Amino acid sequence: MTIVSATEARANFQSLISRAEYKGERILIQRHGKSVVAVIGLEDLKRLEALDDAMDSAALRDAVEQNDGFTTLEEIDAARRSVHE
Repeated sequence: MTIVSATEARANFQSLISRAEYKGERILIQRHGKSVVAVIGLEDLKRLEALDDAMDSAALRDAVEQNDGFTTLEEIDAARRSVHE
């Protein structure tokens, strides 16, 4: 992973975009010596989002399995309709 200062990133932003897009390079940008943001290609972002979605789905499945009183949205909607009828 490449690390650049915010000043360098500002001066070379177009180059950093190209490196991330075409070479798949991951670029970490630091401000005052602390990492603050990263420039990554779109394919990396898609993989990261897919992983995040999978983790959220797994957490939801675990929560449902551990909660005997889990209520679905369909059940809530049906209960609300029966009250208003």
